[in-house]
Amino acid sequence: MRGILRSFFLIINYKTLLVTALAVLSSYLCFKYGLTAKFPDMLVGVAIVFPVVFSIGSAYNRRELALQRFSDFKGNAIAVYYASRDWTSDKNNDLPQRIRVLVGEMVVIMRDMFKTHHHGNWQENERKLYACFSALSQLTMEMRKFGVQSGEISRVSQYVNRMIIAFDNIKIIHAYRTPITLRAYSKVFIYIFPIIYGPYFASTFREYSANLEYVMPILYSFILVSLDNIRDHLEHPFDDVGEDDIRFDESDIVAHMH
Repeated sequence: MRGILRSFFLIINYKTLLVTALAVLSSYLCFKYGLTAKFPDMLVGVAIVFPVVFSIGSAYNRRELALQRFSDFKGNAIAVYYASRDWTSDKNNDLPQRIRVLVGEMVVIMRDMFKTHHHGNWQENERKLYACFSALSQLTMEMRKFGVQSGEISRVSQYVNRMIIAFDNIKIIHAYRTPITLRAYSKVFIYIFPIIYGPYFASTFREYSANLEYVMPILYSFILVSLDNIRDHLEHPFDDVGEDDIRFDESDIVAHMH
């Protein structure tokens, strides 16, 4: 029950209450001063719902792609660890432990990077991460000293290469979101629509029983702003705020390295 309430309050927030209050006030004033009009209902779907649903679908696809790339990163990191543990003929070395610690540090840096929006310590964290990739590559070269053949080391280097590509893909997904102009357009209409539709809501007041006149402006406001909140949470899947966010958990990866 607590989880359901937490999810509910993520999409019903102060913006929902503010827009709802303005929609109710607009409807009341229009009814009081006789400003009524019959606006077409299809305008809501064409101008607002369709762009918002399109944005939600695009944001969801970005999140799914980011999950796949993080899975690629995790799988190749574990493969590098297993190679350092199992492919060496001389087991008297600490390569697996050093790789495990290094991969854990890389996941922590990635989590710190993607929580931000290209400001703060972004460039510093990116330099740290590429330094970790360099250190990981050097560790794979050390495997030659412990009996690993050159062909097998080349294969391990490919695992490191795939980790770098997976990280770069996640970075691009983080940087390039759904169209900014489309999001700006839909936000403007979402927040002003319940207000400018006050004459339409006022024209329907006599069609409802007493105390039910404001049901429509309240429902419209809740639905539209909630859709926008859902889109915002999917648009930022790395900020560790929404229920559907991507979790960069270093302990989950390190747990498989034994």
